[in-house]
Amino acid sequence: MEMLHYDFMQRAFYAGGIIALLASVLGVYLMLRRQALMADMLSHVSLAGVAAGAYLKLNPTLSGFAVAVLGAVIVEYVRRSYKTYSEISVAIIMVGGLSTAVILMSLNQSVNKSFTSYLFGSVVAVNTTELKLMFFVAAVAAVFFILFRRPLYQITFDEETAKTNGLPVNWISFGFSILTGMVVAAAMPIVGVLLVSSLIVLPAALAIRIAPSFTTAIFLAMGIGLIGVFTGLTASYEFSTPPGGTIAFALLLLLILGTGIKRLVLKLAKLRSAGNPDDQAKIHEHVTNFTKDVPEQ
Repeated sequence: MEMLHYDFMQRAFYAGGIIALLASVLGVYLMLRRQALMADMLSHVSLAGVAAGAYLKLNPTLSGFAVAVLGAVIVEYVRRSYKTYSEISVAIIMVGGLSTAVILMSLNQSVNKSFTSYLFGSVVAVNTTELKLMFFVAAVAAVFFILFRRPLYQITFDEETAKTNGLPVNWISFGFSILTGMVVAAAMPIVGVLLVSSLIVLPAALAIRIAPSFTTAIFLAMGIGLIGVFTGLTASYEFSTPPGGTIAFALLLLLILGTGIKRLVLKLAKLRSAGNPDDQAKIHEHVTNFTKDVPEQ
């Protein structure tokens, strides 16, 4: 393809593939933990880091990365202070990050004008340094999920039981939050701060909707994320549209199409199984399969 002859498009596809895989897996865990808005919150926090870096004449990408990780740590502390209303921590940190970003941008108009690529994403914005950062995040994420796959699974579905079993729930949650901040900050150049949550939530939302098991949902989310990112980047190049918005729109179309096909299949199955006395048992078995593949201790 002609677009792959350009170095900036090659970097965009490399970066998009890495982020699609990372964000999709992360999204499945976040949705099952009822923390889907955490990605959106950390994206606003990372925006404050980008604004601070640009204002202080530092590397905006690295400063945004550092502040997003710091925000992930802070949200864990705040979440524990509001155990009954844990979603309050997301609102508090989001307000703090967004207000800080707005103030810093207003202090320097030249900084304000250069923020379009960070807000909505730009294939041109993916440079060699950012690509190396994404590879680093991918390596850290791979190690984290390999080492903590079993305990993270238990914490995701039943945090209280995990504590009873003696798992270091607090430390694993801290690590997971930090990893989320790293992925959000790394995804910023490709989809932008305002749309980064779409890359985390939409593939996971479709995968959980159609997958028969947890493991299948993970792999489906990765595949959906890759298709959405590559389709969005291609369409962005062909039609000269913003890559972040195009990727988010492609993922949204996949979600609508996938859920529509799922509903159609369920309706057809219901019509075919009408009057079958074993129908309820089959439905119950299909639903419970999602949590059947819990790793052995």
